[in-house]
Amino acid sequence: MTVPVITIDGPGGSGKGTITQMLARRLGWHLLDSGALYRLTALAAKRQGISFNDEEGLVAAALNLDVAFEPTAPGEPVRVLLAGEDVTGDLRTESCGDDASKIAVIQPVRDALLQRQRDFQKMPGLVADGRDMGTVVFPDAPVKIFLTASAQERAERRYRQLKDAGVGVNIDALLEEIRARDERDMNRSAAPLKPAEDAQVIDSTGLSIEEVLDQVMALAGQA
Repeated sequence: MTVPVITIDGPGGSGKGTITQMLARRLGWHLLDSGALYRLTALAAKRQGISFNDEEGLVAAALNLDVAFEPTAPGEPVRVLLAGEDVTGDLRTESCGDDASKIAVIQPVRDALLQRQRDFQKMPGLVADGRDMGTVVFPDAPVKIFLTASAQERAERRYRQLKDAGVGVNIDALLEEIRARDERDMNRSAAPLKPAEDAQVIDSTGLSIEEVLDQVMALAGQA
């Protein structure tokens, strides 16, 4: 039996993580936060003292990840466990996101994580969040969505999140990090960030989460 998949790709801060969780709950489907796998690999490598220039070491870290995703309350990020330890907070830092973007350009690391991502495809269906879900990991998905927003809006969203969490942050520095990450992700040789040819592009700039979810739900009916 073919397991339906909805892919939601896009840059960091576009709202795809929140939309993916809400959609998965609404449909009762499984969820894949592929970005967390890259963040986990970066975190595991750092903890093991593996240099980001050590491709062999990074591949070993990726292949040996002991990872589990646990659903949380609406509006909260997916709880991520690494070897039984809740590392959700560690993964959501800007430095970890930056590290993940650096190792994501390494093709052997991407190859090591490819099948792990596809293994999340189980009945009754999967909602997959990432940057190359529709172009590389699930190219035959019946519904592909590319969710984006302006860099300024994404920086402001992230600024509010961090401020609400009590984290001191400079919005200009955040904007610069987001633009640098976008540049790196869009121009990398390994699966550059771009919409799949048959993806529906949704620009969430100026839209509420509910307005975006309404558009996504309308498309989900085609899965």
